[in-house]
Amino acid sequence: MAKDSKKKGNGTKIAIIVGIVVIIALLITGIVLLIQRQSGNQEETKRNVVVNQDNAEQAAEELINEPYIAPGHYSTQMSTEWHFATGDAVSEDAYVKNDAGNTNDVFFDVFLEDNESEPILQSPVIPRGSELDNISLDKKLDAGTYDCVMVYHLVDDDQNTISTLRVAFKIIVEK
Repeated sequence: MAKDSKKKGNGTKIAIIVGIVVIIALLITGIVLLIQRQSGNQEETKRNVVVNQDNAEQAAEELINEPYIAPGHYSTQMSTEWHFATGDAVSEDAYVKNDAGNTNDVFFDVFLEDNESEPILQSPVIPRGSELDNISLDKKLDAGTYDCVMVYHLVDDDQNTISTLRVAFKIIVEK
């Protein structure tokens, strides 16, 4: 009978040890999953958002509530519909201005909304207080109306991008 109680005592000890190991493994798994979820959420919040007329107020409110990260204040002044007589003409109403009150020089790339791998226009750097007008496209477009995305790059003194801003607008080619 002493052997039976010893076996039961050893079995109980083993069961307790196995239970503790399982609980520790579950805790570690839970912690790892929480850390991965939090880092995944942080990456999502860092993504840029295309600003258009429907979400401009919400995007502005979100920007106001974000903590200060680095110099890069930028106030956009641009026409939101660019008209071209032909796909390779100069637009008379397209302009982009970098206000003197902004903190950085800027350049921008223009993409068709459904193809952000190939820019249809790449601007030069626009210093604070300067304006770019008489704009023509780098890639000729056929007649039609195009939904586009302009990606502004705020740059430091060495022309390294420190932040970006995305704005939706239209290009209309008449002929």
